[in-house]
Amino acid sequence: MKPGNLLILTYWSFDNALIQTYTLPYLLQIRKIIPAQNKIYLFTFSQNQSFNPSTLAQISRLKEQNIFLIEFRYQKFGVWMMFKLLFVFAYLIYLCVAKNIKYLHGWCTPGGALGYLLSVVTGKTLILDSFEPHAETMAESGTWSRSGLAYKVLFALEKRQLKKAKEVICAARGMIRHSQEIYGITKNRYFVKPACVDLKLFDPLVPSKHTEFNLRSNVCVYAGKFGGIYLEQEVFDFFKAAHEHWKGDFTVLLLTSHSDQEIETYCTASGFPPSALIKLFVSHQEVPAYMKLGTFGFCPVKPLPSKEFCTPIKNGEYWAMGLPVVITNNISSDSALIEQHKIGYVLKHLRAEEYSNALHALDALKKDPQLTERIRKIAVETRSFEISNAIYRTIYG
Repeated sequence: MKPGNLLILTYWSFDNALIQTYTLPYLLQIRKIIPAQNKIYLFTFSQNQSFNPSTLAQISRLKEQNIFLIEFRYQKFGVWMMFKLLFVFAYLIYLCVAKNIKYLHGWCTPGGALGYLLSVVTGKTLILDSFEPHAETMAESGTWSRSGLAYKVLFALEKRQLKKAKEVICAARGMIRHSQEIYGITKNRYFVKPACVDLKLFDPLVPSKHTEFNLRSNVCVYAGKFGGIYLEQEVFDFFKAAHEHWKGDFTVLLLTSHSDQEIETYCTASGFPPSALIKLFVSHQEVPAYMKLGTFGFCPVKPLPSKEFCTPIKNGEYWAMGLPVVITNNISSDSALIEQHKIGYVLKHLRAEEYSNALHALDALKKDPQLTERIRKIAVETRSFEISNAIYRTIYG
């Protein structure tokens, strides 16, 4: 494909972790592949009134590389937001023409849906990135009804964007088969791009500067949130089981934006002592220094059928740091990898006896002197940015 100006379509705020860790690194790869004079426009929906100085400096640095932010304020869905979306759509049509956009690069299915509509109107080439079933997930989680308008509209848009796309990059290998079965569409070729990791940033050999914490011998590190596609109370039930299993020799290092009150409520409901938990909210650049303090990671994605086709970012980060991972069942290809290579434990169900099995498995893994090296190798083989770079070179090179 001949290089040209790109419009990257997302549905997140610029300072959201999904932009910072799951979009921008790939944009910078594409930037190096296409000619320097070609421009990249990044469309985002911001939920903040203003950005902090470091974010503004980051946006300025991107401009110097011919990457420009197109930002609109997000509001709760309603009459005003409907009018705003019509204005946004009209503006994006204008942008496609005025800025000589050649490719519409939709990130995940909401961004892909917007890309599909623009492609129909403007005739621009559509590329789907991180394609996975969003409508199915919303229905499985109980957020939407399968008979509801939101589900039907997004499912229809998923099918249409898949049919129209010139190239499709799936989030997990199973999505190839699933898209053929659920949408009834077979493409000439598919790419598979898991959530890749900066292996230089997430390096277990880099010493951590943080020695101020009174950590126990067993430290569970979790970088993420609760609710939505993630488990909630069950996570703290597991923490309680770990605290009892190791007779108090256990600390949770929680990297999250949840409030102290929310975390205390979870702790109280499970009977887990808050004193055994350290809660921090740090930038992504700081995460490796804290993650290094853990002895194992946790990935509490809800074991919904559609989660077989997702790609959790945190697993690659845990693996890059050499940490074994406790994960729920049937999550992407990650659950199978963990079970196959014996680099953690897969929870087959969410009950006390299975939590106990996981904790005993972690005890056994501690005896492996090569554990960190074995796990790091998995990250290099399955989460290196070389994987995504090869895909983008094939598409845009």
